[in-house]
Amino acid sequence: MNPATALATVLVDEMLRCGMTDAVLAPGSRSAPLALALQAAEEAGRLRLHVRIDERSASFLGLGLAKRSGRPVALVCTSGTAAANFHPAVIEAHESGVPLVVLTADRPPELRDTGANQTIDQVKLYGTAVRWSTEVGVPENRPGMVAYWRSLVSRAWGAAQAPSPGPVHLNAAFREPLIPDGDGTWCEPLDGDETGAWTKVRPATPGSVLHVPPTRRGVLVVGDGAVNVKRYVAAASMAGWPVLSEPNGNARYGDHALSSHHFLLGVPEFVETHRPEVVVTLGKPGLSRPLLSLLRRAEEHIVLAPDLTRWPDPVRSATQVAPEVEIPVVSGDDAWLKSWRSADLAAAAAIDAVLDAVPEVSEPRLARDLVAGLPGGSLLFTAASMPIRDLDQVMRPRRGIRIMANRGASGIDGLISTAMGAALAHSGRSYALLGDLAFLHDQNGLIVGPYDRRPDLAIVVVNNQGGGIFSLLPQAALRGPFERVFGTPHQVDVEAVAAAHGVPYRRLEAAADLPKAMAGEGLRIIEARTGREANAALHADLRKAAQAAVRETLA
Repeated sequence: MNPATALATVLVDEMLRCGMTDAVLAPGSRSAPLALALQAAEEAGRLRLHVRIDERSASFLGLGLAKRSGRPVALVCTSGTAAANFHPAVIEAHESGVPLVVLTADRPPELRDTGANQTIDQVKLYGTAVRWSTEVGVPENRPGMVAYWRSLVSRAWGAAQAPSPGPVHLNAAFREPLIPDGDGTWCEPLDGDETGAWTKVRPATPGSVLHVPPTRRGVLVVGDGAVNVKRYVAAASMAGWPVLSEPNGNARYGDHALSSHHFLLGVPEFVETHRPEVVVTLGKPGLSRPLLSLLRRAEEHIVLAPDLTRWPDPVRSATQVAPEVEIPVVSGDDAWLKSWRSADLAAAAAIDAVLDAVPEVSEPRLARDLVAGLPGGSLLFTAASMPIRDLDQVMRPRRGIRIMANRGASGIDGLISTAMGAALAHSGRSYALLGDLAFLHDQNGLIVGPYDRRPDLAIVVVNNQGGGIFSLLPQAALRGPFERVFGTPHQVDVEAVAAAHGVPYRRLEAAADLPKAMAGEGLRIIEARTGREANAALHADLRKAAQAAVRETLA
């Protein structure tokens, strides 16, 4: 057995012993040993292998699989720019805490800096965007290699998981021959420990509990990547606190959950009379500027952070950070909660009235109606720009669904592939809500080979012919250069894109037709055409109506 085959065999076997169930491969020559080892493992029924021809799509597919399953997923590619194309997904995984084991094949050291084909500097290629990075080293046929390789994988697997999940990078250099040869013998047994991983990495012992001072004037804020959500939502409810959850915080359910806090917190009179004594934050908030302003004004801002070396504090207002928090039950007057809920219900009713008065397809109504009509147990993956903000402003509380978004770095790249990966890992129906630019940015994600599984995923594309979010930002005032450098119209036919990839297509003609348009199974595309200027005007109407309703509750 040659060294390249031995190393690849052990690396894949040890990841399987650690618990790997899925691997994503982008084919290439230098990664041939790893590709063959993964294919053999799939044939043996030990893992699910996903193959994609585009490295960026492959990496975001793996991101989606890991994001939904919570388990590390292996990403494998060949040397050179193939490894560089993993970088955006690695950054997103780093920022959003998604466990990935990135295995990049490399040329041996003697070929580096010589002009050798497909050879770049891959050592620490992803910089600070990984939890851990190491050079595996060129394999040699000598005793001690197997223990080194297996302990290396075990360490990488542990580093990718709790208490701070994220990507790790193993750069493996292979000399030729790259395919199996000889009689399969090696200087020492390649087998690992039959009981599991070579090194069992155990989670750190939880730290001490931080006891929140008893108060009725508290608020629970839930953002992206929140953990132990049900526990803290229940505690906040017992304490009489309102719950302000972003959609992907997955805490917008129950009687204490609000849906219009973005508008409530934009009314100065409401903010003045509703300054909380304490705010407890789960996950990373960042969708709503008014909500971030609330964090600045809180007398006490406690951030729940399982990893005390990393915690989200986007406005630098945290007064305490703890791995575990206890919110005490406080009996007495519930005027605090009633006041929040009264204003929220009034704002929600005003928003619904504005949305329902427009029979044409609009972006906020599409977001509201889509999430309201999803079957129980569904997954909704949403783009990180306007779609997730529309949900944040108009989504009504409901149970039984899971909402996800790549809000770690909030990039536009790889969203189709992420959604497909999440759908493949999800046990129920799956949906995606994307803007046209996000959809076009990852067209290659629609390429699924004949030997790979296709997800049950309905992709809803909001097509407003460009970057709709810029119409709601100060850039919209720059009428001269706006359309050229911000609006960026594209004139791409979404139906033709769907046809090119053999994906069923429907167009949503009217807002009331959404249930009929969403019907079906398998991978499919639903296009909703809107106008950017009309959308900006509708958002202004929503804000005006909601804030007027809030002021009436304060009169």
